[in-house]
Amino acid sequence: MLPIISKKELLKHLQKLSDNSNLGLVPTMGALHEGHASLIKKAVLDSEYVIVTIFVNPTQFDNPEDLEKYPNTLNKDLELIHSISPDIMVFAPTIQEIYDDTVVSNTYDFHGLDKVMEGEFRDNHFNGVGTIVETLLKLTNPKRAYFGEKDFQQLRIIQKLTKIQEIPVEIVPCPIVREDHGLAMSSRNERLDSNIRHKAGLIYSTLKTAKQKFGTKSVPNIKEWVQDIFLSENDLELEYFDITDVETLTPAKRKQKNIKYRAFIAVYAGGVRLIDNIALN
Repeated sequence: MLPIISKKELLKHLQKLSDNSNLGLVPTMGALHEGHASLIKKAVLDSEYVIVTIFVNPTQFDNPEDLEKYPNTLNKDLELIHSISPDIMVFAPTIQEIYDDTVVSNTYDFHGLDKVMEGEFRDNHFNGVGTIVETLLKLTNPKRAYFGEKDFQQLRIIQKLTKIQEIPVEIVPCPIVREDHGLAMSSRNERLDSNIRHKAGLIYSTLKTAKQKFGTKSVPNIKEWVQDIFLSENDLELEYFDITDVETLTPAKRKQKNIKYRAFIAVYAGGVRLIDNIALN
């Protein structure tokens, strides 16, 4: 199975479909794992046709070294996709194919969703995400697009993007897939040595305990407890932990009735940045 590499070739394939109104899109940056596989399987169940895109988007990286180290496993990725279904289309364009000669992102007003957590620590990240997702949605015109809840802030921003850009697509959230010891599956996990990878299971166990504490403890108390947990860990460095309103992502100072909350965390594990989150109520 050879990937489609040009927009022109992709459009030719789309025009051959008998009914492209039932098309599912799974955007990825490659280095696929079982988390990605769960998105693809969901798309195959829901849709008559499926496109998986593999594109490491340079405009969403604020750290050039992080971009350089991002794994490239295209042949392995194609094998995984083919094992799910040989009928899936794969679009794996070059940077020039997407951006021509100007590798810059658009600027969006995400109504504050992009100013907290990841947005606070990764400059211009969500403008880059919005640019590539808008490009892929308008290029493929799918009925549904699938995104994992591990990147929950990204998911909310993409939902906002489709509204402000008036893109007629259903954004389908998919549950986080975890390793046996709880670490959320991520392409970055492959950069962890076995010892650090095992220790990183503390990230999810901390989130689970924070969820238990949310029933009886205050927001400041929980945040202080999480900070203390990671101060005692040499190989794990807490970048942020926050509890927010699920809809607005506004950091909570105190719990209020009839509002759904979620806890978010970012941790450096042996120098590799990992994120995770959990619903609290």
